[in-house]
This record gives sequence, C-alpha cells and structure tokens, in this order.
Amino acid sequence: MRAAALYSAAGSLLLTTLAAAPAGGAPGASGVPGTATETRGTVVAAARARAEGIAFGKCPAAEGLPDSLRCGTVRVPLDYAHPDGKQIELTVSRTAATHKDPRNSKRKVPRQGSLVYNPGGPGASGMAFPLVGALPEWQRIAAAYDLVGYAPRGVGRSAPLSCQAPERFFKGPSQAPTHPSESYKKERIAEATAYAHDCAQRAGSGLQYYNSLNNARDLDVLRAALDEEKLTFMGASYGTYFGAVYATLFPSHVRRMVLDAAVNPDPAQIWYRSNLEQSAAFENRWTDFREWVARHDDVYGLGATAEKVQRSYDRARAALAAKPAGGKVGPGQLQGAFLMAGYYDDVWPSRAEALSAYLKGDTGPLVKIASPAVGTGTAAEAENASAVYAAVECNDAPWPTDWAVWDRDNTRLARVAPFETWDNAWANLPCAYWKAPRQVPLDVRTGPDELPPTLILAAERDAAAPYDGALEMNRRLAGSVLVTERDAGTHGVAGGPNQCVNAHLDAYLLQGRLPNRHASCAAHPEPRPQHQSQRDALKGKSDQH
Repeated sequence: MRAAALYSAAGSLLLTTLAAAPAGGAPGASGVPGTATETRGTVVAAARARAEGIAFGKCPAAEGLPDSLRCGTVRVPLDYAHPDGKQIELTVSRTAATHKDPRNSKRKVPRQGSLVYNPGGPGASGMAFPLVGALPEWQRIAAAYDLVGYAPRGVGRSAPLSCQAPERFFKGPSQAPTHPSESYKKERIAEATAYAHDCAQRAGSGLQYYNSLNNARDLDVLRAALDEEKLTFMGASYGTYFGAVYATLFPSHVRRMVLDAAVNPDPAQIWYRSNLEQSAAFENRWTDFREWVARHDDVYGLGATAEKVQRSYDRARAALAAKPAGGKVGPGQLQGAFLMAGYYDDVWPSRAEALSAYLKGDTGPLVKIASPAVGTGTAAEAENASAVYAAVECNDAPWPTDWAVWDRDNTRLARVAPFETWDNAWANLPCAYWKAPRQVPLDVRTGPDELPPTLILAAERDAAAPYDGALEMNRRLAGSVLVTERDAGTHGVAGGPNQCVNAHLDAYLLQGRLPNRHASCAAHPEPRPQHQSQRDALKGKSDQH
C-alpha cells in the first residue's frame, strides 16, 4: 500500500524480533536471541552519531529539493549486532524553526527542538517533508520546530535497494482480473517467485537487515545525531507502526509522538492478515467513491446509483482489455489509477472525469492519470519503493508459504470484496517465496507511565489503515489518546482541510495538550465536482495566460 498523504505537502505496513522494553528505554533480553547484542549496538551507534552530528549543507541536485532545505547524512550500522561493521548512510533534510508566529508578527516563538517525520510505505521518502513549513496549516508548528525529513534505509540514496531493472518493473498495458483464471494465477506465481529470487540475488546477505526493527533503531541514531535527548516524532501509515515499535523499545527517549493513519500493531496481523483486512476495507471505500459519483450524475453521466457507476467502470475495463488506451492503459493501469480514489478523496473528481471522458470517446484524461510512469528517474524511484516495501514486509514476519492458503483466502475474500483483493495479493506474493530469514513480530505495547502521552489520529473509513487498527494501537500504548475524523476515509489527516483535527495536532505539538479522552471531529467537506462548462471556462482563462 502507499504512504499516507501529507496534505498539500510533497506529497503497508510492517516488523521484527524483540520483546517489550522496560521503562528505562532499552529493550530487555527476555530470552530472544540477539536482543542484548543489538541493543548494545544501538547504544554504540547512537553515541557515535551524537559525537559526529550531521553536517547540513546544500542538498545534492539528485534530491530535486529547493535551496531552502539543508541536507546531510547520518551513519548507521547495516547490522546492529555488529555496530563497528559495515555502515550505511541515511540522507536527512531540515529547515530551521522560523520563530515567527503567523498570528502575531511581533512575537518570537521559542524553539522546541526537531520534529522528525516519516510518511510510511514502507519505501517512501520523507526528504521533502520540511517544505510543509510554508503552508498555512503548518506555520505554527514550523515556528517552534526544526522540520526534519529523511529517507529510511533502502530508500532513495540511503543505501538503495533494487530488485529488478526499472525498465522491467513497469509493464503496461496489463490485465487485472477480479476473479483470475488458473492460468493467470500460474503466471503471477512465476513472477512472484522470480521477483523474490532477484531481490536476494541483488541484495545478497544484506537483504535481511532491511526491516522495521532496524528502522526503529535507525530512528534512535537519528535522534542522537540531531542532538536531541528525547525524540519528537510524527509517523503516518507504516510510519505509525515502526513509531510504535520505537515507543516500545525506547519509551524514555520519546518526548512527543503523533501517529497519523495508525495501523494495527497486533503481531497476529503482521502482515498477511493486515493485507486481507485492507482489501476488505478498500471495498467499502470504493463504494463511498461510487456513491459520490452517483450523486453527481448530472456532471459525469456515469449512473445515478453506485451499481450503475460500477457498470460504467466495468464497461471501461472490458474495452481497455480489448484495446488499451494510448497503447499504454489496460485494466491493470485503470485499477491502479482508481485505487488512488480509495486513498484520497481529493482525487475523486479527476478519476470520475477521466472515466466519463473515456466512455464518451476521449482517452486523453485517462491516459494522463493512468499511464505507467515515464522517464528513467521516475521508473527507478518506483522500482526502489517497491523493493523496499517487499524487503521490509517480507522480512518482518512469517508468511504462508503454501500457495493453497493464499488461493483459498483471496478467492473467498474476492467474492465479497473484488475491487482490490487480488491486486493486493499479487503485490505481496513474493513474501511466499522470500529467501531472507523471517522474524517474529514484536509485541508492541507500553505500560502505564512508561511512555509520554501520545496522539493517535485516524479517519473512520480509512481503507489502507482500517479503523480497528487505530483502536488496537490506542489499547496497546498506555496513556495514548485517539482523535477520530468521523465518516471520512482519507489516508492521513494531519495538516489537511479538517480544522478540528489540526487544532488537536497544534495543541499537542505546541503545548503538549491532549483531550481528556477520545475526541471526534466531523468529516471534512466532500470534494466538489466541476461542471464541464466550469472546466472549459477555467481552461480558457489558462490559455489566455
């Protein structure tokens, strides 16, 4: 699944072995092999990082970031059991706290330290995160905090992982059957087996060290390199998971923590069951989208009921199977484009418009939003993100290795949730044939007074991070408070259009203040469609300039 959106910013889920940490902040041995050794390795690496610091300077051109950001690197061990062995470098970006109160130009805001952000994935980079400081929703936070983004191990220029040549990664046009034939299943099994083999061949023995536990350790080394005694962290989507792992391992190192679009940290969910639950939740969100389109049938003409909108979508899928749009967009690319509607409702108008135009004979809008990524750089970034996703997810936990289990579970689920089930299965199937050692998920939890009060944010109809996960996260992190956006489903709600959510975020990060108990916010407004006449008028104005 994708990383969570950071609204208007540059801009599933996964783990490892270890036992719950005591209140002192270091993980206890608890009989788990390697725990004590890797704990000592983390202490050594953090002390070294604190002494070295981060030499921030102009960002390399390869990052594609503006001059307003400063960039640097921090060294971490590839294997924390051998902290003096092979080192890798993680790229880091930062903007300094502005000290400017957007509500009172005469007031100088005191600095509160660094706010470190991770957007999730796994496989997403947070290097562009500091750019949010220029947005109105973030200016109060940017006044008090240095905004810090980074690329986790394997991502971007941080010891990048790759499983296959980028030109092989994107295949289009492709099919996406909701009820695949036996011959199609055999093709996908062969592809998944080959992908797992290629990952092992390219990464070698180092592949096993790309996992959530090491992501949490890296976060502690980054904290030390920033010269922070305690970490202020904000994670979204998958970032909430290894943020919770960090909180379990290093509770005394946490100052404040925001977990946005919280995922289910129950070890039994990591990660096979989690993906099945996602697929079921995407069916509900797909229904939300179709009902919205139906309410605006006067604009899009795709049907006045959700069922009729589905029939319009099915007609397009059948036509694309026979003749791909622009020679590039088949049913697989259609599925990928409309899956985004399950993540973010701000794309609903563009998806509905593209489908409407296609069925009326205009392929342009659909080709624009659904074509496979073009350009060597774009393809390489996408392949890298996919490789890191596979490595972390497959390394983190045991997966069924018997195809019959996958076939049974996904066939049953596809009967009631056909929209995303099999595509999600194919994305994760390399984990059935993975070559690196498997790990046992950490029992994420903290006891009373071990961890400072933590803020959990969730949208009630989030498909990528189903709401039950936020409830479970809240149960496992003692003293945490959950703020829910009701009747909404965008994946990641911090800093978005919901002022109620943003008020809770600001109060927590700026004042350390949380609601006394769980809080609810009404949903942000649904997107508004534009009538064709409005779109033509806007296009005309654009052409004049």
